[in-house]
Amino acid sequence: MNRRELKKQKTASELTSVTRRFTAERGINGFTIEEVCAEVNVSRRTFFNYFATKDDAVIGTNPDEQFAEFEEQFLAAGVTEWPQILDDLVELVITHFGEAEEHAVVHREFLAAMEREPHLLIRFIGMTRERERQLVALVAKRQEVEASDPRAEASINILSTLMRSTADRFMDPASTHEPHDFSTLLTTSLAAARVVLASPSPRKASL
Repeated sequence: MNRRELKKQKTASELTSVTRRFTAERGINGFTIEEVCAEVNVSRRTFFNYFATKDDAVIGTNPDEQFAEFEEQFLAAGVTEWPQILDDLVELVITHFGEAEEHAVVHREFLAAMEREPHLLIRFIGMTRERERQLVALVAKRQEVEASDPRAEASINILSTLMRSTADRFMDPASTHEPHDFSTLLTTSLAAARVVLASPSPRKASL
């Protein structure tokens, strides 16, 4: 990214961080947008350049923009063997979101805001489910199969499970997992899943 894009990303992150902190402390109706702007030292107009509402600021940066970039890179690899799909998905997740390991405090603020305002959690869960449906369609598109192909859905189900369990361990301050970084935890979880999935099954299912 160039300097302007980095500055925009920094401003959006700061607005989100402050809004989440205020939400956790006071509730979404316990502060004004002006207070958020004063904390970040930007104008009210700048806030609305990034977010339409305080709820949007708590959720964070535009997920559609992130997904569009993710989609372009993922499709560029072309059709591959099914096991490789998981490697490619994990690699892209780490590339796009691996910096989360540098911002654990921000993610704790996010969880605290969700706990204070359950309606935001409901909205976030809905967004997550919709994103998972989009990812299933994306995997099917790359593999040139129908969107209903169970392998496409299984790929995203596995990825989602690995990401949730990795995030739980990463965010747990009492975690004993070493090394304690998101990317290594995620790749280690994928390797463990592969061992389990490679075990012979008493009932064979063909696809």
